[in-house]
Amino acid sequence: MAYDAEDTRRRIFAAAAAEFAERGLAGARVDRIARSARANKQAIYLYFGDKERLFTAVVRAKLEEVGAALSIDPDDIAASVGQLFDWHREHPELIRLLLWEALESAGPTGPDSEHAGAAAGGRGDAPEPGPSPDSGLRDAFQEKAAHLARAGDQRASKDERLRVAQDLLFSVMSLISWNFAVPRTCRATLGEETEAAALDRRRTAVIEAARTLAAAAADGRGGA
Repeated sequence: MAYDAEDTRRRIFAAAAAEFAERGLAGARVDRIARSARANKQAIYLYFGDKERLFTAVVRAKLEEVGAALSIDPDDIAASVGQLFDWHREHPELIRLLLWEALESAGPTGPDSEHAGAAAGGRGDAPEPGPSPDSGLRDAFQEKAAHLARAGDQRASKDERLRVAQDLLFSVMSLISWNFAVPRTCRATLGEETEAAALDRRRTAVIEAARTLAAAAADGRGGA
């Protein structure tokens, strides 16, 4: 059977996402990723560079996934927020990765982020100058905020509507993601016996909170 480089990359990426979500950057091991991916360590270094760059690539790709999944319709906040809550419930690895990234101060927002992912052609390749690696993600979120802003308080200026929409977008994302960052605390606070029961309750509560925030933003009561 001919060697399939793209399939190997996909297997490495999937194995790395699981390894980093469970163990973080410091605890992850390249040999364990290679075994899980049915690949050799040299392939990891060839396609992704070192472990830090692989971690950065995984975090960025997962953020792009949620960016693609995030579509908040100002005319149907409940459905939009419910869908995003369900996406996080089906993809708990994103929140784990972001928590590890924050704890270990590594990844797309670190001081060396401009070099991340530059080693796709080999471990020793020098990074090429160019736009920030997060520019595409930033643009995607700003496009979604601008969409929300168009439904905002028309008495406010365009810039004011955009600021309110940006805050609304991040507030909704935070309302959703924190449930998956601290599931034990969520369950204990609500007095529920199971995580599933707690998340069912929180889904309803988050949707209602998002409705309230969106209504406030639409009539000018939202703020930066």
